[in-house]
Amino acid sequence: MTSTHPRPTRRAVLGGTALAALAVTVGAGQASATPKATWPTEFPLPNGWLPEGIAIGDKPYAYMGSRANGAIYRTDLRTGEGKVLFAGGTGLISVGLKADDREGLLYVAGNTGVGRVHDSRTGELLVTHQLSEATGHFINDVALVGDRAWFTDSRAAALYAVPRGGKDGEIRTLPLTGDWVQLPDVNNANGIVGTPDGRGLIVVKSTPGELYHVDPRTGHATRIKLVGQDTVANGDGLWRIGRTLYVVQNRLNLISVWDLDKKVTTATLRKTITDPRFDVPTTAARFGDRLYLVNARFTTPPTPETTYNAVAVSL
Repeated sequence: MTSTHPRPTRRAVLGGTALAALAVTVGAGQASATPKATWPTEFPLPNGWLPEGIAIGDKPYAYMGSRANGAIYRTDLRTGEGKVLFAGGTGLISVGLKADDREGLLYVAGNTGVGRVHDSRTGELLVTHQLSEATGHFINDVALVGDRAWFTDSRAAALYAVPRGGKDGEIRTLPLTGDWVQLPDVNNANGIVGTPDGRGLIVVKSTPGELYHVDPRTGHATRIKLVGQDTVANGDGLWRIGRTLYVVQNRLNLISVWDLDKKVTTATLRKTITDPRFDVPTTAARFGDRLYLVNARFTTPPTPETTYNAVAVSL
């Protein structure tokens, strides 16, 4: 696979040792500030946006991608005001996103076989990684673990790892084995996060709704036993805080909250979170004591005038 660079990154790249030290916290909700009560818990996106992914780094800004043309919108969580950071383009799609303010970079799953890296301040497209063929694949979500960004493919039994830091390098394709059984003509692998110890990956399989612990060295996937609920049907975005895993179950309009055991072999349901403002939420990102989600509104026929928004719920 190849990577293309519209323009070399100007950001300093963190060393591998430092990135490894971050593995436990990235994806675990590292933001430490607490939103004030006056901060909005709902804010709009442009009409016709078609959102699916949301990312928040250490700073109070949410980044949300568009399925319509790959554009990226940034909202100030303190005010709810936002602007288009990247205008997108023909043939581009933005679904899952992850932000790393230490690098000043935004990693984007691009659906049609690509993963992109943007400057999170300017929106500038820095790198396009060609992860797979464009057809027959759905690059859906991304997690930052160690010195790699890991992308899921909902239509193929594989994960893809690219070097972090907006730099070129070997793209690794990791076939999923073990308990993993790829189902035809449906979305399989979707959301992804690192394990609490930073040594593994947790992947949700949207259909039929299962969680897997994946060894990033071998690709061996072990199905996680669910206690308290049979499945995580329509599982989409994942977020983890310590050994607590949040699973966004999109068309069910809920977040299921799970307690992971130490070896990530069992997940026990603690509670579910619902909200009347949910309208097929897909992915989530944390800032302080809130979880922010975008409403994809998959059950609403999209038009250029269809309204979209993001909402926040308390943890």
